[in-house]
Amino acid sequence: MQGNLPPEAQEKLEQLQDLQEKAQTVAAQKQQAETQLSDAETALNALDDIDEDATMYREVGELLVETDYDDAADDLEEKVDDLEVRVETLSKQEERVQEQFEDLQEELQEMLGGAGGGGPMGGPSA
Repeated sequence: MQGNLPPEAQEKLEQLQDLQEKAQTVAAQKQQAETQLSDAETALNALDDIDEDATMYREVGELLVETDYDDAADDLEEKVDDLEVRVETLSKQEERVQEQFEDLQEELQEMLGGAGGGGPMGGPSA
């Protein structure tokens, strides 16, 4: 079917496919950020049950390095804040891509409807 499309419609179709790929990428990034956010919030909540004098360690690459309660709490709070911003940014990006996709899809349908005449009302009759 693509071979029969006018060049403008073919270009729009390619743009539509690019937007679809972009939407999938953004959705995957958002899912990953939401998972990281959930993990960070769980760790932050777990700190409430830990004695502030307990020996704590944090992962630094392949190593475990001793840290204190306040540093761990501060780091986790900062991580949660950063991830909340990232999820919000990705949500907005996801919405913009979806709007662009819908607009382009509408343009393509209008272009094909006007040029092709192959709908139930515009096709050649037998």
